[in-house]
Amino acid sequence: MGRPSRQTLNHPSVTSLRHFGRRHSPPPPRASAFRKAAAVLLLAAAVALPCAVLYRAAVWATVPANVAWTRRPLREWDPPHSPVLVPDENGDVDPMPPGDLDSEDLRLELVLQEASMANKTIILTTLNAAWASPGSVIDLFIESFHRGVRTSSLLRHLVIVTFDWKAYRRCVKIHPYCFALVTEDVDFSQEKRFLTTGYLEMMWKRLDFLRLVLEKGYSFVFSDADIMWFRNPFPYFYPDGDFQIACDHYVGNATDLRNIANGGFNYVKSNNQSIEFYKFWYSSRLRYPGYHDQDVLNFIKHDPYITNIGLTIKFLSTTYFGGICEPSRDLNKVCTMHANCCIGLRNKIHDLRIMMEDWRNYMSMPPSLKRFGALSWRVPQNCSLSLLSP
Repeated sequence: MGRPSRQTLNHPSVTSLRHFGRRHSPPPPRASAFRKAAAVLLLAAAVALPCAVLYRAAVWATVPANVAWTRRPLREWDPPHSPVLVPDENGDVDPMPPGDLDSEDLRLELVLQEASMANKTIILTTLNAAWASPGSVIDLFIESFHRGVRTSSLLRHLVIVTFDWKAYRRCVKIHPYCFALVTEDVDFSQEKRFLTTGYLEMMWKRLDFLRLVLEKGYSFVFSDADIMWFRNPFPYFYPDGDFQIACDHYVGNATDLRNIANGGFNYVKSNNQSIEFYKFWYSSRLRYPGYHDQDVLNFIKHDPYITNIGLTIKFLSTTYFGGICEPSRDLNKVCTMHANCCIGLRNKIHDLRIMMEDWRNYMSMPPSLKRFGALSWRVPQNCSLSLLSP
């Protein structure tokens, strides 16, 4: 800023004050100034307090009355200041009433925001009561994050989507971020055997939910709960793939459509191409009745419409993303192992526990033996490819 002009310096009020001696000038009214400042602060508080109360009331009006929002003791992977649903003193959580679509949409938006990474990416898995009981699949799933290499911190970005209230009650006891995707008059709580009607309904409901997440602007890694996370997978994803998916069988080329995709693990970026693809995929169930989403995907991946919408598909190598169908042979490279090609919950749990034992043994080995590759998987045992044969 420039110097003040002479006209300003010789303002009549300034000049006239010079005719008075300093002793005639009254001292600055400091006490009066403090009183005025205090009055202003009191007035601001009087205005702000009612506004805060009204705002709090408006927020709580969106939360069902029988749900308590509180804070669970933070664990190493919990984000700070994260409100979560926790059970009451009896260890139970009352199910939330279905409510209208707006309130359900708000609850979904809140949990996605809380769990999201900085780039709006989340990790999703789905759960029903059969997989949710203590010692079942979900416990092994979460344990793998704790025992994996640079995976424990990823739990703070995991949202568990439950298909029934029993699974939801179990979820909120073990994890901060749970969302109930419950269909009235449809029971998804029991074990759904492969390709049964209940299984197909659950898989298609899951797919439509994933489309909704993409439309909300969130990219995601979707993982079945029967997948063990042994390493952080993000460094092994392709930078240019809109839709990246694991395989039951990998032919050696990430863009080869002969790869047999497995819908249990995929990384999807939220954009126009992926959203349109999920709509097309879901609608294609009508063209292929009786097939589940994975089979339909392996049909439509050849459709010219996929090319027309500009979707880039990349298939993930079983070197890093393996399973019972085609194991990842090198424990120095494995990111995930899937109990695929396995029918029956007990069979899955048995072989998943063997996987976890093998991983613990690997992690306890000295680096020289790890590099030598002295350990391999002992699965499949109860899981068997022969069970899938007609």
